[in-house]
Amino acid sequence: MSARVVCQNRKARHDYHIEEVIEAGIELLGPEVKSLREGRASLVDSYAKIKKGEVFLYNMHITPYAFAGHVNLDPRRPRRLLLRRREIKRLIGKTEEKGFTLIPIKVYFSPKGWAKVELALAKGKRKYDKRKAIKERELKREMEQVKKRGPY
Repeated sequence: MSARVVCQNRKARHDYHIEEVIEAGIELLGPEVKSLREGRASLVDSYAKIKKGEVFLYNMHITPYAFAGHVNLDPRRPRRLLLRRREIKRLIGKTEEKGFTLIPIKVYFSPKGWAKVELALAKGKRKYDKRKAIKERELKREMEQVKKRGPY
């Protein structure tokens, strides 16, 4: 049984240089888990921050579960991420370096059924970096087409 992906942040790899990827658990309430299992989540504009020795995920949107009854939760509330103390200390050191930030790449359910988030330690790309990446991709595509056509 493999991990089932709920949502991905596709723009993250375009907008950031990803240095390292870390897996973390998410502290959720019952209706949020049910909503996630239905695939009703979005990572657009979400980010993680370290506050008072804990890591929190901000701006992740989880649509409220329709059959939750009396429980009313803010869809964009900050959610605590579950990491080991030494991982948090290492992240504090890394994020204090110039330009590093924590970006969620994807949310998924592990084979055991736990909700997990894949965090990336990333540096923002400049506009010229993005143009350079697009140019390299186009050159690579053209080279592949020439190879397919053959020597004639």
